[in-house]
Formats: sequence, C-alpha cells, structure tokens
Amino acid sequence: MKKLFFGVVVLGVLAGCASQETKEQPGAAVEDRKPSTAPVAKPGTESVTKPVVQKPIVANPLKDPGNILSKRSVYYDYDSAVVKDEFKPLVTAHARYLTQNRAAKMAIQGNTDERGSREYNIALGQRRADSVKQMMLLLGAQEAQIETVSFGEEKPRATGKDEAAYSENRRSDIVYQGE
Repeated sequence: MKKLFFGVVVLGVLAGCASQETKEQPGAAVEDRKPSTAPVAKPGTESVTKPVVQKPIVANPLKDPGNILSKRSVYYDYDSAVVKDEFKPLVTAHARYLTQNRAAKMAIQGNTDERGSREYNIALGQRRADSVKQMMLLLGAQEAQIETVSFGEEKPRATGKDEAAYSENRRSDIVYQGE
C-alpha cells in the first residue's frame, strides 16, 4: 500500500511539472570593445579607460634596438687594450648570450686609429680583440664560440685627423655569425 501511495505521489508531481509552461530567458547583452583600450579600476574609484601601448615583438634580441645586445662596439683609450668600465656591462651581456646560446658564434674585430706603424696597429688591434674575448671566456663563453681578428687601421669608422675621429676608430666590433 505504501508503494502504491508513493507511486501516485510521484506521478502527481511529474504531471504537475509537465503542465507548467517554461519561459526562455533573454540572452545576455554583449559589449563590443576595441582592443586598443583596456579598463583599469581600483577599488573605491571610478573605472578609467587607458590606451594599451604594445611594444613591437622582436624575436632576435641581437636586433632589438632597446636591448644592450644590439650594441656591438667596445672603445679604448689611446694605445690601450684595456676594456673600460663603461663597456663591461656590454661585454658581460654578450658573454651571457653566448652561454645561453651555445650554437652562437661571433668574431671580435680589433681596430685602431691611423697613428703608428702598420705592424704596430695590427698587433694592437689583436690585443684589443683578445681582451674582449678573454673577458667573455672568464664569464662562461666557450673558446669555440669566439674568433678574433685584427684589422689594425684598415677599417676606420670615421675619417679625419682629429681626436674625435681617432677615438671612434679605436674599437673592437662584435659580429655574430650569419650577420
């Protein structure tokens, strides 16, 4: 008897549900926003819309003008092959790049101004290139990744017979393979 009573109650409930009309709810409103702005809100303040500034994505840090790796020259004092303190972060960044990219290879090209004999300038250019290489090796780069060459006075960057031109030519240039 209890089973019969329970069955009747269940059927009554189901019949009552079937007789009710269902209403569909209206869809949610969709707001159309442009990708150039994004809302920025802090708790307790009004919502402010600020433009989103997107930096261009540069896949190669060696070509990104905002990256220190895009700088490739180390400059020297007259008759010196000592890397100045101001260029140590540059050399360190390139050494770090080589340690993180073991397949990367570079050439360091030593250059001088026109003062001095050809032989002396070739030797000085080589000492300059070797000083940058030695610093990079101490920072973790591999010997096989770095080649050094001296151009002496043969590849001046600036022409002229004044200190400004001379100082521009006393340098080591970093050139990565494939560039």
